[in-house]
Amino acid sequence: MLNVAILISGGGSNMQRLLEDMDETHPGCARLVLSNRPEAGGLAKAQAMGVATEVLDHRPFGEDRARFETELHKILKAYQVDVICLAGFMRILGTDFVSAWRGRMLNIHPSLLPKYQGLHTHHRALEAGDKRAGCSVHEVVPQLDAGPVLGQSEVPILPGDTAQDLANRVLEQEHLLYPKILRTFLTRFEPPS
Repeated sequence: MLNVAILISGGGSNMQRLLEDMDETHPGCARLVLSNRPEAGGLAKAQAMGVATEVLDHRPFGEDRARFETELHKILKAYQVDVICLAGFMRILGTDFVSAWRGRMLNIHPSLLPKYQGLHTHHRALEAGDKRAGCSVHEVVPQLDAGPVLGQSEVPILPGDTAQDLANRVLEQEHLLYPKILRTFLTRFEPPS
């Protein structure tokens, strides 16, 4: 069984869906939920589900991203983590950290990549007059939201949609897509040599 760490910064709705899916038939085990924000609501949810939690507040590190990531790496190694799932983790990770975990780190992004990498994806889709939006699960590489896409789910953009309307509809699909892709990814997982 592979040890999975889920990294969050907020309420953890995608984290919760991943944890709920990790039953006895799952190839992975939720070893750790870690947040860079002590106030993240997802921490209490993870604890209530019996999963170990850690907080690594990024603020005391200031601009020293490398030192933050060194500490993050130490925690992940201490929990013997095999695979990382970013689930609303609102920190851009540096090249050295991402390279060390290459092939072992997934992210969910609220757009149909390669469209709308980065932030404000729903607003940008509406501004562009797109007819469809959605979400993507991808492997994390040093370039932001540019790793191989492992799966996508689409939703229609409806007349009169606001960015929040679209965000809500996309989030429903995220909750279905991420657990499915993680299962498949772990079933086929081969540690990088």
